[in-house]
Amino acid sequence: MAAAAEGNNEGGGVDILGHILDSNEWHLGPLHIPLPQFELFGIDMSITVHLLMMWIASLFLLVTLITSTKKRGLVPSGFANAIEALVIFLRDDVIVPNVGAKDAPRFMPFLLTAFLFILACNLLGLIPFGATATANINVTATLAICSFIAMIVGGIRHNGFVGYFVGLIPSGLPLWLMPIMIPLEFLGLFTKPFALAVRLFANLTAGHVVIISLISLIFVLNTLAVAPVAVMFALAIYLLEIFVAFVQAYVFTLLSAVFIGMAIHQEH
Repeated sequence: MAAAAEGNNEGGGVDILGHILDSNEWHLGPLHIPLPQFELFGIDMSITVHLLMMWIASLFLLVTLITSTKKRGLVPSGFANAIEALVIFLRDDVIVPNVGAKDAPRFMPFLLTAFLFILACNLLGLIPFGATATANINVTATLAICSFIAMIVGGIRHNGFVGYFVGLIPSGLPLWLMPIMIPLEFLGLFTKPFALAVRLFANLTAGHVVIISLISLIFVLNTLAVAPVAVMFALAIYLLEIFVAFVQAYVFTLLSAVFIGMAIHQEH
């Protein structure tokens, strides 16, 4: 869980957004570690907390996956067994049913990577002094754009450039409906990644806001009398957030697979 509320502001309240939004300082309790800030060709390339969390998540996945699969055997054990069970579940219950057995191997690397990366970022935000990179709309939008590109590329590759965009329009429509349906179907292409980005961002942000708000009641009311109730409810939401971390990674992967499958297997 991201660092809990550290104190009151001048108005007696607590800066909740300050603990959720991205920052150029990494807050380690009382320590505020400044992160490098620089520009490249006029573009801000500063290191932020959310970027740092994404690096940590990527490094963690690389180290754990490489070490757990280094010793290959007929029967995996330990963490490798858990990873294999997870991969088989996503392959057999999510990717293959939606994308198709023929096209699934082409999209499995992307979908599995997206699931593990989102899950790692979600869980990093639940540890002390961590931050949730997936509670940043820029991060979720980038992930959604990657899914959007995979959807478009898969559709064009399977149906052809013209065939894919023609296939967006349901067959058998009267000509007078075409001026209405063509813009709607075109806009529908962009609502899919928009929904992916906003859903992940909103769910991860909401949970952290609730937890920090509950803990902040102790400081806002300036009494320890509410501490047992506030901590109890915050702990309950925290446990729920662990479940949400897995669910949101699963939902993003599932919807991405569904959208890719719809682009590949168009109904005419």
